[in-house]
Amino acid sequence: MSDKTERLKDEGSSLQHTAAGGTAGLISRFVIAPLDVVKIRLQLQTHSLSDPLSHQELRGGPIYKGTLPTIRHILRHEGLTGLWKGNVPAELLYVSYAAIQFTTYKSVTTLIDNNKHNTQHQIPLAAESFIAGAAAGGVATVATYPLDLLRTRFAAQGNDDKIYPSMRRALVQIGRDEGVRGFYRGLGSALAQIAPYMGLFFAVYETLRPHLVHLDLPYSSGGAVAGVVASVMAKTGTFPLDLVRKRIQVQGPTRGRYIHRNIPEYHRGTAATVRAIVAREGVRGLYRGLTVSLFKAAPASAVTMWTYERALKFYVALGEKGEGKEGVA
Repeated sequence: MSDKTERLKDEGSSLQHTAAGGTAGLISRFVIAPLDVVKIRLQLQTHSLSDPLSHQELRGGPIYKGTLPTIRHILRHEGLTGLWKGNVPAELLYVSYAAIQFTTYKSVTTLIDNNKHNTQHQIPLAAESFIAGAAAGGVATVATYPLDLLRTRFAAQGNDDKIYPSMRRALVQIGRDEGVRGFYRGLGSALAQIAPYMGLFFAVYETLRPHLVHLDLPYSSGGAVAGVVASVMAKTGTFPLDLVRKRIQVQGPTRGRYIHRNIPEYHRGTAATVRAIVAREGVRGLYRGLTVSLFKAAPASAVTMWTYERALKFYVALGEKGEGKEGVA
């Protein structure tokens, strides 16, 4: 890369962005998998340790309190592999999602730049990044949503009553019992959350990145720091919709068989689900798992952006080397 302050769209080809995004997604997912499982378990929990009245319908399900106690509980009752439940669909999800997201982001920002001369009003760079990020998040979410749903359902099931023993069985069972629509439960809330989340993420990231890359940080991690700050800000602002998506994803005929057996039935869309959660659990109910989500989001974004930029640099250099060999030939 010729200039560290260049924006992401200015570096490499679309194919190189796809490859770099897939590489970043693969590594990032494996690193943060345990925190992802903990986050999903906490998001699906409707009861509280401090409220005995909420324990009446536990039906043998666990009561989680905090990130570290939840990790210890999973290790004690489900073993080390319990922290990587749903990792196969999740790895496929992260690789596909990141590849599509970064490719779309580059394409949209390039399209906006190419059409700037057709309008008298110049779009601010932050607004351009927000639009491209929102579009990238939306496209990637729609394209990979069934994998997201599978990841949630695998992470939500316990060891005693396994609903889906394998990914193939899960695909067959959901298709048979819930139809194609079953693979897209909660898509509306996912799009409502991911568009502002990714828009805000890229707007903050692209704004901070040029200022941080010049700082003397370990491993040249200015991009990673920008990713952490952007992720924390975006995640906090859109977290309730992420929780709603998880609750809706485990609806259907298997709702009462997950590790939390008292998940309420939500069947009237995102807004109605938000109202139902607030009525039953209060506003705090919309933020269950936020702390671990931020713990997860920070390293995930740092690893993703750090790996992405270095993978992109590697693929660009590889391409230039290949072109050089062709020129010599």
